Amino acid sequence: MKKYLVIYEKSKDGYSAYVPDLPGCTSAGSSREEIEQNILEAIGLYIEVLKEDGQEIPEQTSFGENLVLSEI
Repeated sequence: MKKYLVIYEKSKDGYSAYVPDLPGCTSAGSSREEIEQNILEAIGLYIEVLKEDGQEIPEQTSFGENLVLSEI
């Protein structure tokens, strides 16, 4: 099983998401629920294409963390 960091961003029109370890793997949607489903589908298709082309599936190298800055 592979795990990947997914970055979600809210915009004025909805949401977007991307996977830093899978260059070009992005998606958009109008709600949080929609974008979560869309990015899962995008990851699946991305990996399927890599396999079809005989390419290696990248390992996870990115990570995330929420930091609390008390000085601000």
